[in-house]
Amino acid sequence: MPKSVTVAYALWALGGPLGLHHIYLQRDSHALLWMVTLGGFGLGWVREFIRIPSYVAEANRDTERLKKHHQHHPLTLPPIGPVRFAGQVCVGIYFGTVALLALNTLSFFYLLILPLSVGAGVHLVSSVGQQTSDFKKTLTTCLITSPIFYGSTLSLVPVSVAASVTASKNRKYKPTQPKQDLPRLYYLGLAWLAFSAPVGYGIFHNTTATLYYLSDCLSALLDMFWFLPWLRNVLEYILLMPYRILCAMTGGGYYDEAWRRVLEILLKEYTEEEREALKILSLKEEATLEDITRSYRELVKTWHPDHNPSKEAESMFVNIHEAYQLLL
Repeated sequence: MPKSVTVAYALWALGGPLGLHHIYLQRDSHALLWMVTLGGFGLGWVREFIRIPSYVAEANRDTERLKKHHQHHPLTLPPIGPVRFAGQVCVGIYFGTVALLALNTLSFFYLLILPLSVGAGVHLVSSVGQQTSDFKKTLTTCLITSPIFYGSTLSLVPVSVAASVTASKNRKYKPTQPKQDLPRLYYLGLAWLAFSAPVGYGIFHNTTATLYYLSDCLSALLDMFWFLPWLRNVLEYILLMPYRILCAMTGGGYYDEAWRRVLEILLKEYTEEEREALKILSLKEEATLEDITRSYRELVKTWHPDHNPSKEAESMFVNIHEAYQLLL
């Protein structure tokens, strides 16, 4: 059944950032990319306003004619596009960042999880439209490159660039075959769950680690422009704009006191273990880092086994120390 430009535009307007129009046009890789990036962070969704007619024409193209073209020109390679290459690098970094924020405590993270995440992001972009790439070669490049930059804050950049170069060198046209709706939606759902699970874990269980990692990345990025102080200041102003807005919302300036208020707002949600730790230290949920440290020092003096002869002193001292470490 031929695809309609009108329907495609309607779906683009209603659920474009979620890839509804791409699902309708059977551009599954593009749909998944939009689902996990909310329409290419909004920019790609806006850009597609002028590209939808070409997408519809591509979806309505004669499949048999494409098969014959590929049979008579098996070595023909798709054209290299700078936008696609840049997208591969950015999404590879994005996928790697999500994995780094959520799963970096795993012992084999840099050897397996990180390269797999970056490779998946690069391959997803390389598979948009009528072309794809060799995922095995892309993943192999990630597995080789990642250990070289083991533990580096900016390791995602060289790994993603190397994977993108490999994907571009091994680009090819997708095989033409009919697609059934139910299997397509099933696999799209599984892929989205595979991405959203670590995202959810990172948001609800690693809030503090996420903020500190983003801070380290921002600092490392700005340090790259040490030789151009004016450019560094401009980038710092732009990148910190969301934080400046939050600082203004707290009623303070842009400095120490406001920063502390912002962090307290962002980090005020506690897990059950953290709530229990607060009870051990005799603190409320709105306690600041200074309050936690002060209470810890006072309780340590009280319950230290060298100064407290009671039977429960040793176990209480251990609990206090563990609670303090958990809340840091």
